[in-house]
Amino acid sequence: RMNIALIIAGGRGMRMGQEIPKQFLTVNDKPVIAYTMEAFQKHPDVDAIAVVCVDGWESILAAYARQYGITKLRHIIPGGENGQGSIRNGVFELEKHYKPTDIVLVHDAIRPMVSQAIISGCIATTAERGSAIVTIPCQEAMLETEDQLSTHAVFPRDNLKRTQTPQGFPLGRLADAHRRALEKGITNSVASCTLMVELGETVYFCAGSEMNIKLTTPDDMVIFKALLNVARD
Repeated sequence: RMNIALIIAGGRGMRMGQEIPKQFLTVNDKPVIAYTMEAFQKHPDVDAIAVVCVDGWESILAAYARQYGITKLRHIIPGGENGQGSIRNGVFELEKHYKPTDIVLVHDAIRPMVSQAIISGCIATTAERGSAIVTIPCQEAMLETEDQLSTHAVFPRDNLKRTQTPQGFPLGRLADAHRRALEKGITNSVASCTLMVELGETVYFCAGSEMNIKLTTPDDMVIFKALLNVARD
């Protein structure tokens, strides 16, 4: 059985306020996407890397892969109309090359701090249970709001998980889910785990980390730089 990392780098990332897509911003003279690919490159159980790439950046991605020794990069796939579309493009392309029982780890390009332990846990849980959603506990008090200004309701945090990536599935199961979603008109689910849940499927958790941050805002870039200075995998 093969394990394939499907890195989703199809977004433009407008919340960062930059002209360059955030997965291609450089931190300490290295692009974010290179850090992310390196994490999967160095994991002994990851056999191949595929990247769904924002339009116009494919040759730059290929150049970075050469520069940083990402020898496992096998596929560069066009992005879709949104996150779900990008994942679907990637999954349908992988179907042409791999077996339905091979494991796909869907991962955000803008989570460059994913650890070797998280990747290992995601692979193991997927192999054992048929899915693996990297999650962390919800530590904060959670308040519900309807007007975005005030609240009169608390949501019990013990019943909540914060999701991260990677999110692992057998390739055949994930491809089937995307076909069913198209039939049902589900076109903008925010993640693979939410897509599965919307289709009535059960998904299983594996352990994430507060350090496995998603680079969405300028503040996140500051935190990423700080983490790089103290990172211990």
